[in-house]
Amino acid sequence: MKYGNLIFANLFRKKIRLMLTIGSFAVALFLFGLLAVVRGSFAQGVEMAGANRLVIVNRSSIIQPLPLSYGDRILRIPGVKIVTHDNWFGGVYQDERNWFAQFVIDPANQRKAFPELIVPDDQWDNFLKDRQGAVAGAYLVKKYGWKIGDRIPIKGTFAQGNWEFNLDGIYHGAHPQDDETQFWFQWDYFEEMVPERIKGLAGWYYAVVDNPDDSARIAKAIDQEFSNSAYETRTETEKAFAAGWVKQMGNIQFLILSIGSVVFFTLLLVTGNTMAIAVRERTAELAVLKAVGFSDRFVLFLVLGESLLMAVFGGGLGLFLAWLFTVTIGDPTRGMLPYFQLPVPAVVAGLIVTLLVGTVSGLLPAVGAMRLRVVDALRRV
Repeated sequence: MKYGNLIFANLFRKKIRLMLTIGSFAVALFLFGLLAVVRGSFAQGVEMAGANRLVIVNRSSIIQPLPLSYGDRILRIPGVKIVTHDNWFGGVYQDERNWFAQFVIDPANQRKAFPELIVPDDQWDNFLKDRQGAVAGAYLVKKYGWKIGDRIPIKGTFAQGNWEFNLDGIYHGAHPQDDETQFWFQWDYFEEMVPERIKGLAGWYYAVVDNPDDSARIAKAIDQEFSNSAYETRTETEKAFAAGWVKQMGNIQFLILSIGSVVFFTLLLVTGNTMAIAVRERTAELAVLKAVGFSDRFVLFLVLGESLLMAVFGGGLGLFLAWLFTVTIGDPTRGMLPYFQLPVPAVVAGLIVTLLVGTVSGLLPAVGAMRLRVVDALRRV
């Protein structure tokens, strides 16, 4: 930059004020980054939901089970090609703070229904042969330092007792946003260990359809199949199911937008006030620049350049700290948020907002400096 030295000299005229202003940007963008991480984690299930998967739960509540016999009846409905069932386990590993999602799965159809969750063939074969076998997501394996062959104790809560599993496989998501925090184990082992009242019941079903465009028709057909029965069903697409689950926790998006708007409006006022004071302190200097031949446009871009430079440096620092937080400290909720990463679109949006705030906050002082008349400015001194 041709006049970079002049801009830097003006910025460092008041070092404490410069540091405080940059710090304001850094804190605001750090908060913006963390809010983006939380929003991304809540939205992850909705965004990554399979377009061709339906979720079938008990019409009364998801905590009410469905008979295992429903699987064959669902599979006979035209348009359904794969059916699998899951059950929530709800145990803890070593300590109650070590909570993660544990599912009793249907091994015969799990990989067919969820092809994006990839388990190597040899590991899956070992899992199928092992009554106490388990498959864990890559995130869990890294978090707890597990390796293939480890014996993993789980204390049951829903299905009480001390359970032990052999880690036979590790699954990885095909996409960065895929949930790698789940722990799967064999349905037959679960059935052997639980009380009679729980046997023969599944928590919910997944149905994979041939054509996603037929999802509404198939969902209606499934619910009609079990209408007026002791276990009526509610069927919806996986995306709709995930969105409904997020809504139960409140309007997360509105909350994040509200907090972000307040933060950036406050930042706009702080930065605008800083630039206004800086211009007022340099009235005589700006007048001299005009007197020796520098144009009004030059003065405008000089002040805007200072504002933008502070904004970019502070905003970049804040986003870097947010990224550093996610990769070093990680998820502070201990797995409650399955996806805890700063997405690239959020970084781009943060930089755009930073540039916008820097431009708007510096615009009024810059226009005032541009319109400054040399005679009037020198008269103030």
